Amino acid sequence: MKIIPLSEGAFTVDQTKRFVPFDLAKDNLLERSRGSLLVEIQPFIVITSDEVLLLDTGLGFTTPDGKMQIHNILAQHGILPEDVNRVLMSHLHKDHSGGIMMPDKKTSAFKNATYYISRQEWELALTPTSSYHPEDFKELSGEQLRFVEGSGSISNSIEYIFTGAHSPYHQAFKITEGDEVIFYGGDVAPRMMQMKNRYKAKYDYRPEEAMLLRQQWMEESKKDNRTFLFYHDIKYPYYQFKRWT
Repeated sequence: MKIIPLSEGAFTVDQTKRFVPFDLAKDNLLERSRGSLLVEIQPFIVITSDEVLLLDTGLGFTTPDGKMQIHNILAQHGILPEDVNRVLMSHLHKDHSGGIMMPDKKTSAFKNATYYISRQEWELALTPTSSYHPEDFKELSGEQLRFVEGSGSISNSIEYIFTGAHSPYHQAFKITEGDEVIFYGGDVAPRMMQMKNRYKAKYDYRPEEAMLLRQQWMEESKKDNRTFLFYHDIKYPYYQFKRWT
């Protein structure tokens, strides 16, 4: 399998939930707003033997000429939006769901793809809050939308795993092909540092549960040598447990 990180850049985010672009080469970390986090926004393409999978969709920002940023990044890797077969959504917070639809918010950004979303997460997200922006996804066509519940399988190679912990109905994904395993923990496992340390994040819905899940996944990785994808990690978009010391 091939992993392609689709980096939209680094951002600072504080309690207002606004994502402010941060230039790692020029901007001063000490000048960011108090209590803000520095994060990467990084959806992923996973190419299997017969599918092109997209894991989460980024912020949905556009370039000065009006094109979707995520489409431009795909083009840099020789991938067209219509090449994507499935879009696997961990949850529907703005920084993960902003690119579900085109800028007009009426047509999907990946017209040939089926979008897999937790039914309960969808229902919760239709209520506007600072974290959910229903206008970013509510017009997604029923023909493209597939609701999942709990944990289960999408295909022989793709599993969805209910986690909660970060948001009430957050889910993770495990993709297996031959002896390769790719694991995407979404915002329950957004950065490598959080896997290596007993870390509770205040922004999680249930911080203790999130920490315990990360420990569980680390133990499981000793058996299947999975590659973890890290959506918000500035330095490590993906990493394999066997290489950690």
